Amino acid sequence: MLDNLGEIALYFFAAVAGIQTIYYLFVFSRVAFYRRKFDLDLAPEGPFSVIICAKDEELNLQRNLPGVLQQRYHMHHKPEYEVIVVNDNSEDDTKYYLRSIEPGYPHYRHIEIKQAAKFIPGKKYPLSIGLKGAQYENVLLTDADCKPGSTYWLSLMSQGFADDKEIVLGYGAYHKKPGFLNKVIRYETFFGAMQHLSFAMSGMPYMGVGRNLAYKRELFFRHKGFTSHQHLASGDDDLFVNAAANRKNVGVVIDKQAFTYSEPKQNWKSWFRQKTRHMSTGKHYRFGHKFVLGLFSLTHFLFYPAFILALFFPPPILWYALGIFGIKVLTQSIITFAAMRKLDESDLFKFSWLMDIFMVLYYIIFTPALMFKSKNRW
Repeated sequence: MLDNLGEIALYFFAAVAGIQTIYYLFVFSRVAFYRRKFDLDLAPEGPFSVIICAKDEELNLQRNLPGVLQQRYHMHHKPEYEVIVVNDNSEDDTKYYLRSIEPGYPHYRHIEIKQAAKFIPGKKYPLSIGLKGAQYENVLLTDADCKPGSTYWLSLMSQGFADDKEIVLGYGAYHKKPGFLNKVIRYETFFGAMQHLSFAMSGMPYMGVGRNLAYKRELFFRHKGFTSHQHLASGDDDLFVNAAANRKNVGVVIDKQAFTYSEPKQNWKSWFRQKTRHMSTGKHYRFGHKFVLGLFSLTHFLFYPAFILALFFPPPILWYALGIFGIKVLTQSIITFAAMRKLDESDLFKFSWLMDIFMVLYYIIFTPALMFKSKNRW
């Protein structure tokens, strides 16, 4: 009887570890071994509209907007792009700051929204206004609290549109700060990026992140914008990409100079509220996406309990379990380390196993957000 239970425990653990290893070897390795090189001196192939939605963001705009306005994206000594800031009913002095800088930047303008859109929470309405007002077909989105990684950000992201791509996914990182919360936020962001960027390169794009996301205006209007999910506070980035992306129309740009950097939350409560709002959109993904993501999350959650269970059985079950554990750990470590180097998060590697175990708690805390209705917040 004990032998039978041991075999069942071993087979179960082997199945869980095997599925995890397959994800790392055949999916997440796409980011880990990403090899595309970009030309910083490449002349712009076409003009761009950069769109930022802002609500009570005066201080963030003062810090970050100059970096967006001073991109090296010029032809004939003139900017080949425009920057549009949509001021969504701000109650601080955002509008005065936005007006004050207009004389110095001829390629910049702002749009004032003075009345909230009923039944359309979040930034979907202001973003739609920005897209409708944009002059150019190619648009690049970011947030007021995001700073471009370099003056080549726009140029590098624009190169993602090669080969007739309609959507370009970039990486939106967080600034490195002291403290455990910062490491958790950055690891969770890295982990999510490794997944969605790798799946996009594997022919199954399922989301993008609005801190660093580009697409064609024509694509936006062809899919009727955010109409299908305009009642949700979140989803202006991931749900739109989930609906509009296919295996051929998405490009990925991974280059440190093409990243954006945001200020992370300063306390656990704020981060928890942010993640709950973001996670709530997952239940609206396509079924196939929910299945492959759910299978990975489930096996990730079960990996450590299944391993601990297998350890209670005597050899040879014990030795087999240790061998399986070692193979999975080695595979995961190599690919995680390489992916962290690509996404400039190498300092997190020494914490990666602690964070990997922490993700078990993460699933317990945030999975309910997939079940319940989210609150409507900007």
